[in-house]
Amino acid sequence: MELKDKIIVITGAASGIGKAMAIRFAAEGAKKVVCVDLNKEGAQAVANEIDGVAFGVNVGVEQEIADMIDAVENDIGPIDLFCSNAGILIAGGMEVPNEDWQRIWDINVMAHVWAARHLVPRMTERGGGYLLNTASAAGLLNQVGCAPYGVTKHAAVAVAEWLAMSHGDDGIKVSVLCPQAVRSEMTRGHEDSVAALDGLLEAEPVAEACLETIRNETFLVLPHPQVLEYMRKKTENYDRWIGGMRKLHRMYGDRRNPQGNVS
Repeated sequence: MELKDKIIVITGAASGIGKAMAIRFAAEGAKKVVCVDLNKEGAQAVANEIDGVAFGVNVGVEQEIADMIDAVENDIGPIDLFCSNAGILIAGGMEVPNEDWQRIWDINVMAHVWAARHLVPRMTERGGGYLLNTASAAGLLNQVGCAPYGVTKHAAVAVAEWLAMSHGDDGIKVSVLCPQAVRSEMTRGHEDSVAALDGLLEAEPVAEACLETIRNETFLVLPHPQVLEYMRKKTENYDRWIGGMRKLHRMYGDRRNPQGNVS
């Protein structure tokens, strides 16, 4: 898919990866970029920069996603590309309270489900569309010190896989973004976390990687290319891989440092 003259929605667009995608996709000649964020003022500031439109939305609430999709489709036009990018991080393990598990589940997983629920039937009816879901390298490799994050990002990858295999014949293209650490407010002060062992990327090259993936209509977006090799090592010898992760846990697990690769 080329983005020229397309209508694009990006959640988590007030900062980080979402902001970088909004600016980059607008530069490609998108017809309109819709900037969505819980921080409405931040989303509006980005929208003002690119002649876009802003919505204040809590993606952890299905009705707010549904209402935003309705408004865009009715007032702006049919959505060609929906970037379900917003996410949060909660550190800790099994001791994390139930309410925090539920909150991160709703934002990191169900927001993808709800966007697809309310958009895929419309896209299918008009012959196709594109979904770009932000997960994380943690969704492929897990995350030391952050069980809720690792678990929900695994689920986010599974949602994208299911959509791709179940709706590909309907003309729905799906990609999933799985970076390691990306510089953002979430990584500020945690630049030495385990997720940054392979380097801390700026948001702009991540957005560029997303653009290239959308253009080629491939599934995985890996701004840190070494993640692919880690995946191969994981599947080649699971026990050895877990042994390596235990070593990382001994080195980093007690720090409770956030991964910081969400927008």
